Order: sequence, then C-alpha cells, then structure tokens
Amino acid sequence: MTIAPRRHLSLVALVLFGLAYLAPLIVLGTFGVVAQASHGATGASYLLAMLAMLFTAASYGRMAALHPVAGSAYAYVCQSIDRRVGFMVGWAVTLDYLFLPMVIWLIGAAYLHDQFPGLPMPALILGFIVATTALNIVGFRFAKGVNGLLMGIQAVVIVLFVTLAFVFVGHSGPVLSLAPFSNPATGLAPIAAGAAIAAYSFLGFDAVTTLSEEAHDPRRALPRAIWLTALIGGVIFVVVAYVTQLAHPGFAFRDVAAAANEIAFAIGGRWFRAVFLAGLVVAQFASGIAAQAAGARLIHAMARDGVLPRRALGGLHPTFGTPAAAVLLTGVIGLLALGMTVESSTSFINFGAFTAFTAVNLSVIATALRHRRAGARPGVIGWFLVPLAGALIDAWLLTRLEPQAITLGLIWLALGFGVLTWLTKGFRAAPPALHLEDH
Repeated sequence: MTIAPRRHLSLVALVLFGLAYLAPLIVLGTFGVVAQASHGATGASYLLAMLAMLFTAASYGRMAALHPVAGSAYAYVCQSIDRRVGFMVGWAVTLDYLFLPMVIWLIGAAYLHDQFPGLPMPALILGFIVATTALNIVGFRFAKGVNGLLMGIQAVVIVLFVTLAFVFVGHSGPVLSLAPFSNPATGLAPIAAGAAIAAYSFLGFDAVTTLSEEAHDPRRALPRAIWLTALIGGVIFVVVAYVTQLAHPGFAFRDVAAAANEIAFAIGGRWFRAVFLAGLVVAQFASGIAAQAAGARLIHAMARDGVLPRRALGGLHPTFGTPAAAVLLTGVIGLLALGMTVESSTSFINFGAFTAFTAVNLSVIATALRHRRAGARPGVIGWFLVPLAGALIDAWLLTRLEPQAITLGLIWLALGFGVLTWLTKGFRAAPPALHLEDH
C-alpha cells in the first residue's frame, strides 16, 4: 500500500529551504576566486549570474507547476522532450548534487584550518560529513529546524559585514562607485568568467523542486518559491559582493582562497574576523544539511524509478521515514574530499548545473510547442522568449568555464551515455522512466 506524503511545507518554508541551500554567506567564502576571475568586477559578475538564474528560475517554476514531483530537471526533460535525453540530464544533475555537499564541506574545513592550522583537514572534513549525515537520517524536519536557526545567524553576520565595510569605505573614499561593476582592468570576458563561478552560489533555487511531494499546494507554491529564492539570494549576493569589492578594490590577495578572512580583519579587526569565521562555518553547515538532503532525495527518486538500484537506494528507513541509504551514499561520496581540493572538486559542479539549466529552459519551449500542436496558444514571452534567453545565457556561461571543467564534465556525460546504452540494451529498450503521478 502506498502512503501519500504529508503536504505541510508552506511557501515561506520552501523559500527558507532554498536560501539555506544557497547559504547567502557563501558569496564571501568564494569572493576571492570570483574577484580574481572578473578582474575586480564581482558586482557585475554576480549581476550577470543573477540574470541567468532568474530566467532559468522562471522555467523551473513553469515545469514544477506542470509536474510537481521529485526529480527536478530529470523529470521535466523526460516528460517534455525524451526519456533518453532526460536520463542524460539526470546524470548531469546527479553530478551536481553529489559533488556539491563535498565542496561545501571542503570550504568549511578549509576556512577552519586556515584559522587553526593545528586542526588537521581530514578530521574537520569528517566532522562535517558525520554531523550532517546523522541529521538527515534522523529526520529532515529536524534538519530544517536547525537550518532556520543557522539562517538567522548568517543574516546577523552579513548585516555586520556590510555595515563595517561601508564604514571602512567611508573613511577612505566615496561609498558609491561603479568600480565593482566596471573598471579599466576588466571586460566582458572576465566578467563572464566570474559569473560562471558565481553561479555556484545560486545552485540552491532548483533544490526547492525536490520538496514537491511535501509542499502545500505545489502547483502554486513551487514556482513562486523557486523564483523568490533566486531573486532574494541574488540581491543579497550582488549587494555583498559590491560592498566587499569597495572595501578591497582590485583582485590581489595574500591568499585567494581565504580572501574574506583578510577583508574581515581589515574592516573589523580580530574580533570581527572571529565572528565572520564562525558565521561562515555556520553557513557551510546549514548549506551542507540542505545540499545533502536534496542530493539524497534526487538519488531516491532515480532509484525508485529503476535508473539506480531500486532495492539498495529506493527505500525509506523504517523508523525515521527518510531515504537513509541515499543519505549515506552522499556521505560516502563526500569522503573523496579527503584527497581533493576546493578547486578540483568544484570543476565538475557548474558544468552539470549549466547543462541541467539549459535543458530545463528548452523543456519549456518543447512543452509550448506540444501545446500549440494540441490547439492551445501559450504566451510568446513566458513560453518562448524567456526560456530561450535563459538557455542561451546558460549555454554561454558553460563555455566560460575552465577547460578542465568542460573536459571532466564531458567525460562524466560519456560515462552516463555508456550506462544508458547498457540500461537500454543498446537502445533497443526504453530507459527507466519516472512515475510522474502526483503521489
């Protein structure tokens, strides 16, 4: 007997989940990398990334309203384009979701190790993995309660940082400047390269779709929650990047990976650097909980439909009612962080994200064409122009990734194509399909 899921999550809860997944403070965690890539124009890079995400979030919202089921981009492409194409998109999304928690744990551990060199990195990474895995197995609702508390702490740290940065800038020059958006050292190519990295900070908005089976009135709530998550997160990112770039013009740092520590000390001294470090670690912990939960739910959805081993990964824990096996798998994958750096692990993520984002935008257009053939008249702007703009921007940003990221991403897709060939017995059989009924 199938037990219907309890639909209890409100619009506010969905947006908070998305923002926790984004972890707004991460804009400072990766500030040095984006500043270096954009040649000191982080404000412009985040603005460009936000534009791409808002177009894409609109497409996710349309597809989520039509198909409010777990599986996100995978389900949408299966339904609107082709099951084989959907499998490949799902494969790319799996790459994104599986590696994202690992990067989050790595960044948190790296900042702690930078401040306390005596603490070994492996022990710090293991601490993050064990804590978030236990929370997600014991109960996702409890984890969401923890995320709410941690989001409040992040908000306090961000307000303090922005206030101190404005005061610091005011003592040395004007607090209003276009330099974080345009300066003699930058140009379109560096800004786009920075935006391709900055998009990492936005990856949480699509995670909202993984809660479709628990959302109250999902056909209305999901589109709003997805778009609001991208908008609110984007505004926070642009403002924080702008102020931080004013406080530290240019893109030269003592240590690019720990640039925010350097800036926090400059604007607030030792006490604020300690506060900032605590807030950043809190942000990574909150984001790690949400990222691992979203990845586990995606794995569970694919296993439930036979794409991954159903018996091993498609069940729920008899006591906690959570996809415990899928959660454990994400934790085991996270152990790869013990032998990797932040740079090497993030080389995969944005390739998978941009691939999925482009595909979802194209899914909206494919759905609109199908509706037209059936005699309907979908709006040109919402169903054609907006998703086309989103697809083009996402594809363009994908080409701005580092060559290594593109190479590794293509290797991952080639591996997925091999798995698809095996599952379909040389394309003689249909690939396993998602059950899109509303449970």
